[in-house]
Amino acid sequence: MNFQAHKKELLKNPAFAKAYEESELEYQIARMLIKARLNRGYTQKDLAMRLNTQQSVISRAEQAKTVPSLSFLKKAAKALNVELSITLR
Repeated sequence: MNFQAHKKELLKNPAFAKAYEESELEYQIARMLIKARLNRGYTQKDLAMRLNTQQSVISRAEQAKTVPSLSFLKKAAKALNVELSITLR
């Protein structure tokens, strides 16, 4: 069974589906951070040095184990030379 099939099966469980939906924003942020970092050719350690923080902070953000603050996202966007855009719909 591949990941998509497994996820589809898990989403049939209402409790799992609710938890998945509630954490989707954190995973979107994590995916965007990873993509921007890799596009610049930076390691987590490289980015951490540019943000004057530890590599573990970058790791937690990229694993969606924490919700990055707006301040962190602004600094990361500047260090990665990308635009930070927040949309409320």
